[in-house]
Amino acid sequence: MPVLLPLEQGVNFRDLGGYRTKDGQQIKANKVIRAASLGNLSPKDIDFLAEYGLRHDVDFRSSEEQENAPDKVPTGATYHFVPVFPEDETKSTAKDQRAKQFFTDLQAGFNNMLRAYHDIVLTDSAKKAYRHFFDVLLENSDEGRSVLFHCSAGKDRTGMGAIYLLTALGVDEATIKRDYLASNKYLAPWQEKQLAKRQLPKTGQEIYLTNLRALGSVNETYLETAMNVMQREYGSLENYLHNELALTKLQVADLKKIYLDRV
Repeated sequence: MPVLLPLEQGVNFRDLGGYRTKDGQQIKANKVIRAASLGNLSPKDIDFLAEYGLRHDVDFRSSEEQENAPDKVPTGATYHFVPVFPEDETKSTAKDQRAKQFFTDLQAGFNNMLRAYHDIVLTDSAKKAYRHFFDVLLENSDEGRSVLFHCSAGKDRTGMGAIYLLTALGVDEATIKRDYLASNKYLAPWQEKQLAKRQLPKTGQEIYLTNLRALGSVNETYLETAMNVMQREYGSLENYLHNELALTKLQVADLKKIYLDRV
């Protein structure tokens, strides 16, 4: 099964190797990693990733996120900046006119995430980003070379990237959903530390914390929102991959050759 990488300052770094496909194959280890931000990695972490074979870093974050915490990558790794959104829709910011609702509306954070998952399917920037992601994956044919893809927390934009890749490789839906939801387990300690650092308002503290937890976690309903939009607009997830992300049958076959092994 997939391995949580033992990094000092990296959160939610997971090698997707080990997942089984429906036709009896298995994703290779040291080939594809999903992760949160690379902005806080230690020199030891960077050395670890270099030895792990990291050759491509796909960054789904916005320009503002990138500027606030630039990626730290091993020498020789190629950096790909492909923002899913023009700005981060998966968390609140001071500029967001909806931010004030996080102090008064118990459902504001949850509803914000539903909007983000709706947009992650439909926006042109998201489609362009995930198409580029597949282009990078298809370039990574040498053995022992890894592609890493990430956003800030490694749960939403990264989570959808993992869903698209695992679907293309033929992993079953139940396993894909478990991988998506596993971010809650791996992020929980880090998220609570972040919450503890925040200066809480004098009024509406519980509402505010509830909304921050909704913004900082994944939820089956978030995923269902994305899947329902795909079903309604495009017929299925598979249609979305082929028609909106322009992933051809030949490219799917190539991905399987690069990333799968017979068990």
